[in-house]
Amino acid sequence: MTPAERKQQFAENGECPGQWADQNGYPRDLVYRILNGRTPALRGKSFKAAKALGVKPVPKAQ
Repeated sequence: MTPAERKQQFAENGECPGQWADQNGYPRDLVYRILNGRTPALRGKSFKAAKALGVKPVPKAQ
């Protein structure tokens, strides 16, 4: 699932990414950065949050 698809899923279910972050123990800003593509989520907490969101980290093209 891409970040855009996950954002659409939140919208379709009437959910808020911020609420999801609170319920799952992740900082809201981290979740929003992942969903907006500003954090690559390659390791650490961002990687764990991306996995929990169901979003695979997409490696940058070189």
